[in-house]
Amino acid sequence: MAMKEYKGYLVDLDGTMYKGSKQIHGASEFVEYLESKNTPFLFLTNNSSKTVGQISEKLNNLGVKAKPDQVYTSSLATADYIRNEKEGARVFVIGEEGLSHAIKQEGLELVEDHADYVVIGIDRNINYEKFAKACLQVRSGATFISTNGDIAIPTERGMMPGNGALTSVISVSTGAEPIFVGKPEPLIMKRALKRLGFSEAEVLMVGDNYNTDIKAGMKAGIDTLMVETGLSSFDEIKDMEHQPTYKCDNLLQWLIH
Repeated sequence: MAMKEYKGYLVDLDGTMYKGSKQIHGASEFVEYLESKNTPFLFLTNNSSKTVGQISEKLNNLGVKAKPDQVYTSSLATADYIRNEKEGARVFVIGEEGLSHAIKQEGLELVEDHADYVVIGIDRNINYEKFAKACLQVRSGATFISTNGDIAIPTERGMMPGNGALTSVISVSTGAEPIFVGKPEPLIMKRALKRLGFSEAEVLMVGDNYNTDIKAGMKAGIDTLMVETGLSSFDEIKDMEHQPTYKCDNLLQWLIH
């Protein structure tokens, strides 16, 4: 297949730019190539726990050049969505620093009760009382939002419970289905496109995970490039009805196309 030129890129992080605390081969060269062509891009991640400053710092420490405004997280997309729905909304948050920071940045109010919205992101200090407060407020009419539906996340220890698993506790208890923001849902994709300033046809989504990155591009009508440096393998997806637009073993292969 002939490979077209794209005006902008959306680039996954975990499994595409790095694995744990190690840069993936070719990641820095890929970013340097985009910079040399003055091609705008966003690092697009379902990670809601870190601020954009913390994520860009990690990338730079791993040798991948990144500025905070080049990072777009599920936390930012969640806060942006809520602000567009109701300015100054009262929000009860289960999550870590990245999510709380994004909510406050959008001028939303963090509260413990009488919330307009209940938002859950990954929280490695989760406890029964947090779940209880969330369930009570959802039952009282608060809109239920989850930053992403990842059931399990890869770590250096192995696959660990993801935010989708935490979200399911509230869903099962209340019977309420959340609004999911992160990949593969179109909500985060539409906001990332708006941030880049390009249409669906002008952007390429790059990632390693078929079920999040690649499906996100497909759902949003964006061409996709799948690399085999992270979670999904080409063999695993060979029988899928919908295939990525492009496949490369790694990002260096894409640079020499």
